[in-house]
Amino acid sequence: TLLRSSAVRQETLSSSQESFLWRIQSKANTVYVLGSLHYSKKESYPLHENIEKAFGESEVLVVEADVNDMKKLDIQKLAERALYPGSDTLEKHVSPETYERLVKETKGLGIPTELLVKQKPWFLAMTLAALESLKSGFDPNLGIDKYFLSKAEGRKKILELESLDYQLDLLSSFSDKDQELLLLYTLKDLRILDQELEQLTRAWTSGDTTSMESIVTRSVSEDKRLSPIFEKIIYDRNTKMASRIEDFLRTGATYFVIVGAGHLVGDRGIVEILKRKGYLVEQL
Repeated sequence: TLLRSSAVRQETLSSSQESFLWRIQSKANTVYVLGSLHYSKKESYPLHENIEKAFGESEVLVVEADVNDMKKLDIQKLAERALYPGSDTLEKHVSPETYERLVKETKGLGIPTELLVKQKPWFLAMTLAALESLKSGFDPNLGIDKYFLSKAEGRKKILELESLDYQLDLLSSFSDKDQELLLLYTLKDLRILDQELEQLTRAWTSGDTTSMESIVTRSVSEDKRLSPIFEKIIYDRNTKMASRIEDFLRTGATYFVIVGAGHLVGDRGIVEILKRKGYLVEQL
């Protein structure tokens, strides 16, 4: 009965609640925009019926970057941007305090420090967040974008809004100082990362944009020094992605666009940008 009641509850949830999906209509066509969690748990599936239905109606799948097509990734180029060459190490690029904190916080991860210190701060921040997420059961292989990429393969046209290359260029273009800030913030947040991922998942599942916005902007509201980083990683990309979505709204096809959920919320999010441009926007 427990199983049944939870299944019934799940069903009521899925038919009554909003999801993190928007329908955007122009005179010419419809574009569905879904917020994604790049790391997810088995429990996130099955997805809300609205999401599956919208995907079924669409001819084209659009993702930020096609993470299923790793052939596109230039490993040599990635190594140049992510790792220090020769005898250079992290110690020469960050303050002694940051370095000490890194050694302390990563003790429990079971990774030799000499492996970590060959990574540049932006890449190290991503590595640590990924390892901690996996430890909490959040898996990139269960990410929403990955799920739909696998479903679309051979069945729908797949386009990229950006590309892995573009994203790597962006992250590796930050100054040493900004990269160190990013790393420090990640180190500070490692201990609460699993709580934060749980909160994100709850907000995502119930289509709660207000909670999602406060989780996504928490770090920058706590530390204004992160503003320029946030500006580049979130807001600049929102503008560019919204303009690509506008291009899709001028065609005759139905698109299903997946972007990180944090890009859809708030006054400077993609949803508000498209509303202000006069499109018919509805959360499903």
